[in-house]
Amino acid sequence: MAVVEGAPSRRRASQIGWRAAGAFLRQREASIFLVAVALVLFFELKSNAFLGSDNIKNVTESMSPFALIAAGEVMLLICGEIDLAVGRTFAFAPAIVWLISSPDKHHLPIWLGVIVALVLSAAVGLVNGVVTTLLRVPSFITTLAMLYLLNGITLHLLSGSQQFMPGGPTFQNIFGSQPDHYFLWLNSEFYWAAGLVLLVQFVLWWTRFGLHTFATGGNLLGASEAGVNVRAVKVVNFVLVNVLAGFAGILDSTRVTTIVPLQGGPDYMFFAVAGAVIGGTSLFGGVGTVIGSFIGVGVLTILQTGFNILGYSAFTFPIIIGLAILLSMVATVQFARLRNLGRFQ
Repeated sequence: MAVVEGAPSRRRASQIGWRAAGAFLRQREASIFLVAVALVLFFELKSNAFLGSDNIKNVTESMSPFALIAAGEVMLLICGEIDLAVGRTFAFAPAIVWLISSPDKHHLPIWLGVIVALVLSAAVGLVNGVVTTLLRVPSFITTLAMLYLLNGITLHLLSGSQQFMPGGPTFQNIFGSQPDHYFLWLNSEFYWAAGLVLLVQFVLWWTRFGLHTFATGGNLLGASEAGVNVRAVKVVNFVLVNVLAGFAGILDSTRVTTIVPLQGGPDYMFFAVAGAVIGGTSLFGGVGTVIGSFIGVGVLTILQTGFNILGYSAFTFPIIIGLAILLSMVATVQFARLRNLGRFQ
């Protein structure tokens, strides 16, 4: 009987390939990643302009601020809380930069303005966290109140009108949009977003704080009895999401060179939370992935820009977001129920 040369090697290679595919598909991010790839292929087949440099730049610019906010919201959602005010922190932080560094105001160094803005963004998160954890006010109410408070402060700071974002060429190169200088026509805002998403994911997966975040959202009483300072975990995550939202606002205002009092707002927060949920983060706490939220935001942005290119009605996009959130949560609830029944591992 003839022996086929190389058959064992091919079998081993095939087994390794199947194992790798299985390991990939078991990741929470796998399904939404495949959806993103399918959407890109669909829109490219429908229009050759979709993968053009201008549209790539448009997609990355559009998704960057949402991805940063979503990264922080994932950490907060995992530990069982939510922050509704981050969209207003997004506008508040660049307003502080303008107040400190604008030639028409205090005209201090732009870097000092950025530092103060981020410190005050952290202070917003600290207040939200302390009121929620120590005074036991639900985070929904606490951050809803903060949303209105920040909106009023920002309107007063900017006198209710649009202002120019301060900063010289070096600042613009680091934090703004210089597409001719970057690979694939991407801008520095996208690189900041991608880098910080990876950093937050590392913290979530590979540090004790990330483990405590999962424990706090998965079983609050059990985590507390095991020695986890659940209040501190929640407060730190409130601070984190607001710092990321403030930094996103500074990046975006630098890119467009202007600050608008009503920029960001609840729409930015809900878009970021939608991306987080679609990317595999549960609203019930204890489960989530930052990279998944990044891909989820990308999927929503791809859908939005794809619809625009194909000339679909703008009224269709909110319907798609609503259905995507509903289906994601139905799947999360059903998978959890099946796991509890021992039918799904």
